Amino acid sequence: MKNKWKIWIAVLAVLVLAGGVYYGVKQSRADIVTVQTGRVTQQDLTSVVTASGEVKPRNYVNIGANVMGRITEILVKEGDHVRKGQLLARLENVQADADVQGQQAALSSAEADVVSAEATIKAADDSLRTAQATIDRSKADLEKARLDYDRAQQLLDKKLIAKQDFDQRKAAYDSAAAAVREEQSRLAQAGSQRAQTVAGLSAAEKRVAQARAGVRRLTDVLEKHSAIAPLDGVVTNLPVRVGETVVPGIQNSSASLIMTIADMSLITAEVKVDETDIVNMALDELASVSIDAIPNRTFKGHVTEIGNTAILRSTGLAASQSAISSQEAKDFKVVVALDDAVPEIRPGLSCTAKITTATRAKALTIPIQALTIRKRGDLAPVGKKGVEAATRTDPAKEKADKEELQGVFVISAGKAVFRKVETGITGATDVEVTGGLKDGEEIVTGTYRVIRTLRNEARIKVDNQAPVKSE
Repeated sequence: MKNKWKIWIAVLAVLVLAGGVYYGVKQSRADIVTVQTGRVTQQDLTSVVTASGEVKPRNYVNIGANVMGRITEILVKEGDHVRKGQLLARLENVQADADVQGQQAALSSAEADVVSAEATIKAADDSLRTAQATIDRSKADLEKARLDYDRAQQLLDKKLIAKQDFDQRKAAYDSAAAAVREEQSRLAQAGSQRAQTVAGLSAAEKRVAQARAGVRRLTDVLEKHSAIAPLDGVVTNLPVRVGETVVPGIQNSSASLIMTIADMSLITAEVKVDETDIVNMALDELASVSIDAIPNRTFKGHVTEIGNTAILRSTGLAASQSAISSQEAKDFKVVVALDDAVPEIRPGLSCTAKITTATRAKALTIPIQALTIRKRGDLAPVGKKGVEAATRTDPAKEKADKEELQGVFVISAGKAVFRKVETGITGATDVEVTGGLKDGEEIVTGTYRVIRTLRNEARIKVDNQAPVKSE
């Protein structure tokens, strides 16, 4: 019996010892964290920004109504190719056409008055030349009569001529002088008539200029009754029919739009890029565009325009137009021009653009999920944090402890040690490291929950066979 009790006591002692050892081992491993790890590697890295939007022509024009009227003729249909200057549609123009014809008649009458005045001036010039020649001849006759009169006077004084002959020569002289005065009077009258005709010509020319201005004005009004193509392109929208009435000057009204002409020679994808990615964008960056309506195909392009105005994602309006400040997500417009023409593309098709913003050859990279943020104060060893917290009085140190650091946990002697890193471009699954790590170093890459809660210098257990949960 005594030996039996000894056996039971020995067995109990062994069980207690084994339980103590098991408990001690379990307690020693209670703070060990199971992690997944990866290596810092070198590889070619490409940073791509993905954005969605729609296909738009580089240039398009909404042709609206310039006058109110009824559509009498539409000469194109949707999808037609048109040339610049081509007549597209006509509006009712009876009154405008009559005004132009009336003004053209007034112009013709004024031009006829100018021609008549010019002919009268020409005739007056001929009369003036004739009158001047007659005066010259009369003056010559007057000079001859004066010489005869002077000789007769001398002969009379010497009593060598009869008084009757003297009187005849005096009468001839007086007659020649009267003839000269008469011709001079006619010349003056002809000059006055020419001056009046010149004044009439000036007035007629002004009437012609006025009539021509009227013709231009009324012709412009008449031309506004016709829709003319302002560029080469395709009719992409034709919302009206013959017989409908269009009205000018009403924005965003279907009654003011006749049709839309799009220049399809250059197709663009207008996409909205998130505000966090817009700072990495630059002109002429390469892009690939996929269109929902054309599956299994991608189209090459390049960035031609980067917007400077933020667009509110909820309303689509510019942030500058908002009356209140908003912290909601914003986008920026980016235009990608397709390098090749695609006949089957239509404006308005939904598309997705992948824009290459940067490339790195043999870059030092780590998985994106390995990056984490820690406050400087949280990196102190666990045993010292309580003492430091109790004795901390320096505000500058408190501010420094709140500084957030970006880094990864590096495996060192069975522990996860936080190390600050500097990063470069970001790829689809990896990020470039520009400082803080070396090629081949082992870092913690999972799980997401572990990386968020892992403490600096925590003991770890590597288990890369464990399934990774999507969190």
